[in-house]
This record gives sequence, structure tokens and C-alpha cells, in this order.
Amino acid sequence: MKVLLVGNGGREHALARALVRTSNADHPVELVVQAGNPGLEPLGRSLVFNPLDPADVVRRAVAEKVDLVVVGPEAPLVAGVADAVIEVGIPCFGPTQAAAELEASKSFAKQIMNEAGVKTARSFTCRTMDEVDAALDDLGAPHVVKDDALAAGKGVIVTEDRQAAREHAEGCLSRPDGAVVIEDYLEGPEVSLFCLADGTTAIPLVPAQDFKRVGDGNEGPNTGGMGAYTPLPWLREDAVDEIVETVAKPTITAMKARGTEFRGLLYCGLAMTSKGIRVVEFNVRFGDPETQVVLERLDSPLSELLYAAATGNLADAPAPVWSTDAAVTVVLASGGYPGPTDTGHIIAGIEDAEALEGVHVIHAGTSEEITSDPADVAAGCCGFEPDSAIVNTGGRVLDVTARAATVEEARVLAYEGVAKIHFEGEHHRSDIATWPADLNTAGA
Repeated sequence: MKVLLVGNGGREHALARALVRTSNADHPVELVVQAGNPGLEPLGRSLVFNPLDPADVVRRAVAEKVDLVVVGPEAPLVAGVADAVIEVGIPCFGPTQAAAELEASKSFAKQIMNEAGVKTARSFTCRTMDEVDAALDDLGAPHVVKDDALAAGKGVIVTEDRQAAREHAEGCLSRPDGAVVIEDYLEGPEVSLFCLADGTTAIPLVPAQDFKRVGDGNEGPNTGGMGAYTPLPWLREDAVDEIVETVAKPTITAMKARGTEFRGLLYCGLAMTSKGIRVVEFNVRFGDPETQVVLERLDSPLSELLYAAATGNLADAPAPVWSTDAAVTVVLASGGYPGPTDTGHIIAGIEDAEALEGVHVIHAGTSEEITSDPADVAAGCCGFEPDSAIVNTGGRVLDVTARAATVEEARVLAYEGVAKIHFEGEHHRSDIATWPADLNTAGA
């Protein structure tokens, strides 16, 4: 199967690695990937294209004669890439623009949850500061204020400080058509469950937990995610079945009833509250960094599952096969993240980390830069290989992922890998994959 993978961040590196790792003689995979990620590019033939331009993606998919397009990030889905690909007759793993509204608008997601009878936090959608103040008064502290639109995982604030909540809301409302969702705080540990969907059927992957706050002990602002692990030893055995039956299936059914069939990945972000399971958020693509650990445990062909979802045949697809091993990933971030970041620094130690058995390093925000003297490069002739180095270019830079027999063993191994890598300003959490689970409560 020839697959075009759209996106070139850490999630896409993890997807590409899983597609290649789980391929076999019965399910061989040839990858075409988006250029720009030095970790991702070696896994397939790399092309330069604009992931936000549906026509450009279609041109590449048609020219390459691919059998499947897999869209990684949310922005291309919201831009209508899946619609354009499907229109030319190529299966696409990823929802249409209309279905992607589940992530593009938190207020729309709340509306769907209401129609589907899915339990979530009580909320208000606000478009004026008067409405914001009324909602804050009604719900009380802690205040949970969410940008209604896409915000790369950083559009949420959870605070006891009413003024901070108002300022965040005001910033969201300052944009054209700006809106915010203000909701009850959900107390309890967080669970991320990915469900493959083909419009009718939902198949769960293994649950994981993401650590969203930037600092140890859940201190500091929200980020796109600072680490994750799976399995969750503290999660009751029937939780996944309950989530599928009470959250994923009703949501997919409600979308189909609207005439907006959902095919792709339904990311269920959940709070395990004292009153039961509650939805914190929906996303319409693989989560980052949970993808890194979830797919590390997959031992059957990923391509087969994604193609079945894209073509409406999940009910007939073989069930995914999972390793009993655990996986832990720790994110290494640039100085200043999640605020303005300090980038352009040479990264040392990636090869040393990957030399550890059971460890691999996912590139999320890096690039390869020539470090040779420009005069030497200009004068180089046949066979000349200029020196180069990997530098940090984004907020989240690398994901050190380890697989071992237990969560604790994988955690120790992951941090051994982290200790091998160095770049100026680097910071990471030191408590990824620790529990009791209440260390990482949902709330947002």
C-alpha cells in the first residue's frame, strides 16, 4: 500500500514509524512524507507541499498514485483536505471539513454531545464580556475558559484567579468571530482514548494519559503535552468498553444522523470523575504525544486499520493486536515554551539516546542545518559532504520514547534517554508516568 502522510511534526513521525514498523509481507507499506522533519524524512520519499492547500495535497496524491492519504494535524482537516482527496476517489483517513468541526469549535462539540446524550461539563458559550462575567458567576472557581477555535492545545486556562480568566476570555473574544466556552471544572484523572471510526463502527485503541501542564506536579500553563504513558495500571478494566458505548458510538451516530459521517480518528479526552466518566474534549486526529506511546504497543499492521476506517470497512477488519509491554514518552521542550521559544540551538546526544535498547527519539520541532564554512561549501566538488547538525526549531522539540515490560521500567529507560540529550534552554518534566493518577487531573 502506498500512503501519503500529511504533516511533519512529532505525531506524524510516530505515525510513519508505526506504519513502517508494523508492515509485513502481507501488508507492505511505501510511504510518501512531507519534507521538513529530519527524523521523519528517512522513513519515506519526502516531498515539499502545502498541507493547508487541498489542491496541492491532491496534486501530490494523484501524481504519486497513492492508495491512501493519512492526515495527521487538525488544521489541514479543518481546511478541507480530506474533502478534496475523497472527491478525486482516493481514500482518506481523516474527517471531512464539516466533521472536523468537532475539534474546530468547542461549542459545536458541546452541541453534538448534548444531541448524543454524552456526559460532559456544564458550560456556556460566550461572545461578549458580559456573557463571560455571567458564566464565571454561575459556575464559580476554578474557572475553566476555552478558546472556541483551534489553539494547538494551548487555548485553555484553568485558574482560581477570576481576573486571569477574564483576560484569557477577552483575548479570545478580540479576534473576528471570537468566542469562548466557559465550563465547570472536572475533578479527576485524565484519560485519552483514541477510537478509529468509519462512519458507523468505532474501534478503540489502548488508553493513555497525557501530561498537559508544563511543570512537575501539574504546575504552570497548559501545553500541547509534555509526556504520556500506557497502559494505565489504575484504570478499571471495563472503562474502555464504557467509553466506547457511552461516548464514541453515540457521537459517531449523532454525526451520521446530521448527514456528517465521521471517518478517521475520534480522540476522546476524558475525566474520570467521582460521578463517572465525563468528556473534557474531542479532537479529530491522533493526539500528540499520546500517539507516540499508543502506537509503540501496536503489533499488527497500522495501514490495514487506517485503510479500513477510510473505506468504511472497520467491522470486517481484524482487531488490532497489542503488546503487553508499556511505553513512556517524555517531551524535551525549548526554552520559554509554551511562551515565546528560544530556538536555533544545536542538539547533541540523539544517537546516544537511540543506542539504548528499547528507546527511540521522535522529532517534533527540529531541522537539519549546514554547519560547514560557507566558503568550503561553495568550493566543494564531487563527493563533498558538508557538515550538518540538528537544531531546535519549535516549542516541543523531541519525544524520547521507551518500551519495556512495565510502566516503571519504561519510565526509567525513557529518562535514561532524556539524560543523553542536550541543547541550550532544554526543559522537561521529571514526573511523567508517575501515579497515583490524581497527580494529573483533567480540569481542562
